[in-house]
Amino acid sequence: MAIVAVNDEARASSREHGTQQAIILAGGLGTRLRSSVPDLPKCMAPVAGKPFLHYVIGYLQMQGIHRFIFSLGYLHEVIETYVKTNHPELEAIYSIETEPLGTGAAIRLACNYATEENVLVLNGDTMFKIDVQQMFHFHQSHQAACTLALKPMKNFDRYGVVEINQKNIVQSFKEKQFYHHGLINGGVYAINVTAFLEQEFPEKFSFEKDYLEKYYTSQKMMGLVQDTYFIDIGIPEDFIKAGREFSMIDSPL
Repeated sequence: MAIVAVNDEARASSREHGTQQAIILAGGLGTRLRSSVPDLPKCMAPVAGKPFLHYVIGYLQMQGIHRFIFSLGYLHEVIETYVKTNHPELEAIYSIETEPLGTGAAIRLACNYATEENVLVLNGDTMFKIDVQQMFHFHQSHQAACTLALKPMKNFDRYGVVEINQKNIVQSFKEKQFYHHGLINGGVYAINVTAFLEQEFPEKFSFEKDYLEKYYTSQKMMGLVQDTYFIDIGIPEDFIKAGREFSMIDSPL
């Protein structure tokens, strides 16, 4: 499929609706999972007999997503071949990094292919079963620059904590350490494409550190709590857990 960058006028026509498109971040090296899956991108790790990306795509389709922008880098050919062969029905766009850019710059590159004013962004190695359209209505009704899907969690040290006030406005980001309870960033975002692209960033940058944590006091960032199924297969323990959980039922979707 030909790739054509989209201008602001084209995006503006969709600003009154929910979203039908998503950016899936699948360009990471997957170093923490390399011992279990040595020769595949993380999202292609086999879970219950199918690539993890299969479940991510299926769930997003059920949530009304029809246009998929794959942000790729490491072994991008593997993902492209899989999508073209196994999901020929998808409207798939491939945004490819020629070198590692960091999550922020990868999202910025992929945003050039978005045709909506607001777009869903998520990690290809995470399943967070949020209500996508509810999140987008919330995001748009608050005219937010970015809305984060937040997962309540207990007794953890793998994630930092996001604090919100009574109006669901992001108040702070706290570093990783042991917490008895808190809201974690589930790695799923609704972002206003124009607001994001207007910011000045370096060539390579982190979405979390250089956008969220830097600009939450000057840009309107909201947090929406979604206490639904969540798993991140980025470490071997949770990769094994996903295989066990997904194989116990006919479909994890």
